[in-house]
This record gives sequence, structure tokens and C-alpha cells, in this order.
Amino acid sequence: MLKFTDDHEWLNIENGIATVGITGHATEQLGDLVFVELPEVGAEFGEGDTAATLESVKAASDVYAPLAGEITEINDAIVDDPAIVNSDPTGEGWFFKIKLADASAAEGLMDEDAYKAMVG
Repeated sequence: MLKFTDDHEWLNIENGIATVGITGHATEQLGDLVFVELPEVGAEFGEGDTAATLESVKAASDVYAPLAGEITEINDAIVDDPAIVNSDPTGEGWFFKIKLADASAAEGLMDEDAYKAMVG
């Protein structure tokens, strides 16, 4: 199930685990990424907490936990090469995986059509 936040994050939820990244729209706004800091595996976040930080040639920005949960995996490849996020934001450029405290909370997030309408 693919969902989106007002903060331009996407999450793909499978079996209560959400893979989280930023949208192509967000990468266009930020420009070329030069630095990514990811959370620690095992860290717990509430909905809306800052979970990761990124810097581009234009600005620094935070990536928020879209829903409450515990980090189960991070994408070290984007730390070594932040440009992956620019080239494939909704694929290889994912940031982290989070085990959702309440997977049903995702129902309150936008689907792809609603997100496209918001950024349209």
C-alpha cells in the first residue's frame, strides 16, 4: 500500500513495515543532495518526529517519521552516495524501514492521487 504525507514523504507498507523515502517532487525542490544522515536501527519515533536529515546544494531539510514505530533497517547506500535519492527517489533512494506501532494509522495518509493533487 503506497501512501504520502504533507511533508513529501512516501511510504510503502507491507506486513506492518513501511519503507520510507522522499518524493520526486521533494528532490526537485531540494536540488542535488550532498549529505544524508539516517536514524539508528532500533530507534523509536513518534508520528512527525525528525527521523533523518538531508542537505542539498540549496538547503538542509528533515525527513519525518510518517507514523510512529521502530526503525528496522536503513539504506546505507544513500549515505555513501546521496545522488541515488535524486536519481531514484521512490526506488533505490529509500531512507529507512519502520515497523509501525499501528499500521491502521496509515489510512489517514494520502493516496497517490491526493498527493498529486496537492503538489499539482
